[in-house]
Amino acid sequence: MPPLTLLIKPASSLCNLRCRYCFYQSIAESRTIQNFGLMSPVLLENLVKKALSYGDHVCTFGFQGGEPTLAGLDFYRLLIKLQKKYNQKNIQIFNTLQTNGILITEEWAKFLSENHFLVGLSLDGPKEIHDTQRLDANGKGTFNRVLNTARLFRRYQVEFNILTVVNRQVARHPAKVYQFFKRQGFRYLQFIPCLDPLAEEPGTYPHSLRPNDYDHFLINLFELWYQDVTQGDFFSIQMFDNYVEMIQGYPPEVCGLSGSCAVSFVIEGNGNVYPCDFYASDKWCLGNITISDFATLKETSLAQQFIESSKPLAPQCKSCQWYDLCQGGCRRYREPFRDEKPVLNYFCAAYQRFFEHSWEKLRKVAEMAHFQRY
Repeated sequence: MPPLTLLIKPASSLCNLRCRYCFYQSIAESRTIQNFGLMSPVLLENLVKKALSYGDHVCTFGFQGGEPTLAGLDFYRLLIKLQKKYNQKNIQIFNTLQTNGILITEEWAKFLSENHFLVGLSLDGPKEIHDTQRLDANGKGTFNRVLNTARLFRRYQVEFNILTVVNRQVARHPAKVYQFFKRQGFRYLQFIPCLDPLAEEPGTYPHSLRPNDYDHFLINLFELWYQDVTQGDFFSIQMFDNYVEMIQGYPPEVCGLSGSCAVSFVIEGNGNVYPCDFYASDKWCLGNITISDFATLKETSLAQQFIESSKPLAPQCKSCQWYDLCQGGCRRYREPFRDEKPVLNYFCAAYQRFFEHSWEKLRKVAEMAHFQRY
């Protein structure tokens, strides 16, 4: 069997924030049951046992939400015990956690460090930008609490990166955001384009990211990154790293650059399994892990339909000089479908302008001896 990667939602869509752009809240609201509640210890044990029985060589347990820390620290303590109990094939296990950071205490930080979790911490830049969108249940900004969590992570040597949602406000200030992260010493960054609700025409909300916003952001961010990288001051920006590595001949790390979808095993709080975090809807429920196994779920007709439906290309892609780097992009940015086929990527024009601007410099970085895949 291949390496196995799971994306687990132990608190379902429960969250202690009210981010204005939250894509998962819109998905949950579209389901018959919006929130499946906290994952039970019995379900967790069943999940770990089946995962370690199915997987080979490497198994990654990723936890997201909603907000996965709402499941409580004892949930993750049990996870570690169960992984040790059922890892009879001595598979290499990785644990990751994506969090808004609000509930992280010293006890949490110590646990995450001791158990070698890789943590993604959501932070959209400096206070005046972050606090426009990432609000708590009382409508108050969360910047100070997130930054305090980053300090805790450093104190306890938790391995973490920063995840930033590129909404319209972030896109207007690439230099301000990047320089803020540099001052804070955050060297591992992910920038994710903001998603509008599924099946809606994109670009209609105040926070929506539009193509002209995005190419402005990408080009200016790239120039700042390029200047640092070529001077030996390395910052990892996942998107740029992937493009460089693809030029070097490596496969992309980001699934949206692979040319078609795969089944990613997203597991909700009640055990329901979906092929992708962006499609955890009733339509795409593959089954439930309590009554099925991963091999069966992967081969369901619905799973195969999900993969096949992502493959058709817009006519413009077939003759595009940047197709080898773009591969048409993630299907989620090619919604809503027309005639049951994905359309041209919403950000196509932005990517074309970005590649036209950056291609030669990306190639130069790929040729640099010290820029190696890590």
